[in-house]
Amino acid sequence: MEAAIRNYLVVTGGYWAFTITDGAIRMLVVLYFHMLGYSPFEVAMLFLFYEFFGIVTNLVGGWLGARIGLNLTMHIGIGMQVVALAALTVPDAWLTVPYVMAAQALSGIAKDLNKMSAKASVKTMASGSSDTKLFKWVAILTGSKNALKGGSFFVGAALLEWLGFRGALVVLSIGLLLVMIVTIILLPSGVGKMKSKPKFTQVFSKVPAINWLSAARFFLFGSRDIWFVVGLPVFLYEVLGWTSTEVGAFLALWVIGYGFVQASAPKLIHKSHHGLGPGGGTVRLWAFILALFPAGIALGLQQGWPTDSVLIIGLILFGIVFAINSTVHSYLILVYSDHDKVAMNVGFYYMANAGGRLAGTVISGWAYQTQGLEGCLWWSTGFVLAAALLSSSLPELSRKEHV
Repeated sequence: MEAAIRNYLVVTGGYWAFTITDGAIRMLVVLYFHMLGYSPFEVAMLFLFYEFFGIVTNLVGGWLGARIGLNLTMHIGIGMQVVALAALTVPDAWLTVPYVMAAQALSGIAKDLNKMSAKASVKTMASGSSDTKLFKWVAILTGSKNALKGGSFFVGAALLEWLGFRGALVVLSIGLLLVMIVTIILLPSGVGKMKSKPKFTQVFSKVPAINWLSAARFFLFGSRDIWFVVGLPVFLYEVLGWTSTEVGAFLALWVIGYGFVQASAPKLIHKSHHGLGPGGGTVRLWAFILALFPAGIALGLQQGWPTDSVLIIGLILFGIVFAINSTVHSYLILVYSDHDKVAMNVGFYYMANAGGRLAGTVISGWAYQTQGLEGCLWWSTGFVLAAALLSSSLPELSRKEHV
């Protein structure tokens, strides 16, 4: 057990370091290319491949992790991020839209390889432990990552002001390279590697619970990005007159708070039945609760209630309940997976997650342009209800699923 805890801490530390660079590079690219005179649409296009390749990477990455080991796919992801950071240190004349899109695509592949590897590794490290301990480990890993992601927005902005664009990238790439060397030394080889070489077609799960959970995950994360990516920031800036700094600070604090709630989810829902964690019923309950908030915010805006108060209070409550939903999902994908197939199942599941984010991003821009923020919120409500209905086939946990 001591070795498992040590390995868990090493994986978590590596995941934290990667998360800081991932959020920082996003903030660096947005701010710096805005300073260079790129239009908002061009800046948005820089991240198109970042999101798209998340779908592909999760599908292929899980299969690759099962063949060569999760520790190796994690290190490949970290190495690719180092290259992506270094690629942006070239002179400004080289920083064309296609070039930066390619660098961001590499960063997106790296991010999803790292995330899939870290989360799937927890299943193998918690072998023999109770379901509640697995739930706590998943909650801490996921929640701390999102809290750091919010903080990394500040890191990126601060480094840009302090060291400039290229100086910030050099510091981030060197720091991440050192972390990669440390994790290579400390982690055992072959984590999550299947005894037999799986065929690529095996990434498509034959377990109904995993397929239903993945479908629900698609709509759950789509429901967030429908208002979070375009609608809310533009509304706060253009309609409410917030400054860009205020908008960025609010979104960063929202993500940080969201991460802390994720880490605290096991205590918040108090779900433990003799060592078993939350099951399908918990997912459905919290999904239906979540649907109340975007619908409530939309109704409040339509009724002419104070806009600032409705949005801030509503989004804080949405974030709390969404964080609980997300953590239970991340836990169940590990519980529903067999030990030797966990990498492929987690990859398939996060492919659905990335697909939901991409769909939410596209709908966010279209819905806000045609229907305003209220339209975004009603679309969000519909996506949450779809996630709740798709969760109706998820089973409760039994002793045979006990980790």
